[in-house]
Amino acid sequence: MGNWRRSSYSGEGDGNNCVEIATSSTQVAVRDSKAPARATLTFPRAAFTRFLATVEDPEGNPPPR
Repeated sequence: MGNWRRSSYSGEGDGNNCVEIATSSTQVAVRDSKAPARATLTFPRAAFTRFLATVEDPEGNPPPR
């Protein structure tokens, strides 16, 4: 996996109100920024892309393929 990074929308102060992601060519890993040593969720890159498209469209339109 690549370097961990967090959203610019992480909140004020220390920015620990968010999740962090790390990517490879085939996967995206997600972890809690408040507890980075705990469990990490790993998703296929295509599935994570579809998830983000769904979150970004509150109308529930299907994500582009």
